[in-house]
Amino acid sequence: MLNGETEGQGLIAQETKILLPQIEFITPILNVSNVPESLKWFEQIGWRRTFTWNHAGIIEDMADRDDNGEADFAGVGSGQVQVFLCLNAQGSRGGPSPMLVNAPTDETGGCWISLWVATTADLDVLHSAALGSNMNVILGMTDQPWGSREFRLLHPDGHTLRINAVL
Repeated sequence: MLNGETEGQGLIAQETKILLPQIEFITPILNVSNVPESLKWFEQIGWRRTFTWNHAGIIEDMADRDDNGEADFAGVGSGQVQVFLCLNAQGSRGGPSPMLVNAPTDETGGCWISLWVATTADLDVLHSAALGSNMNVILGMTDQPWGSREFRLLHPDGHTLRINAVL
């Protein structure tokens, strides 16, 4: 009998392996209530604007607004990663506050994003920047049993950023 042939059928049914393209990167999209304010929120922890957009198209110099109105979509990035910010669309936001320490769940109504930095020293710098900017740190620096150190920030629209480094 040949490979894949089934007795009595006389057919050869070989498994075909299709090589699919690999995903090169992923860009989360956060539903936000105010794009310029969300850009400023991310800038407090060192992120940079990658573009701003409104109904008329790209806004020059990544400004908050132009003659056609305020930005309603934008990108913000750090290193090789980027997050899109969309005004009142493309996902949900808000919901219950995170339940963290000794709580039964970590459920929120917003999106969770896990961000990784290269070293714990980098993590310390980001944590200090967040505290210095009076950002809503919902979990202070914590060593996790799975071998990472993290802290968590709550975005004003209810999204949670879980910022990590490997121990």
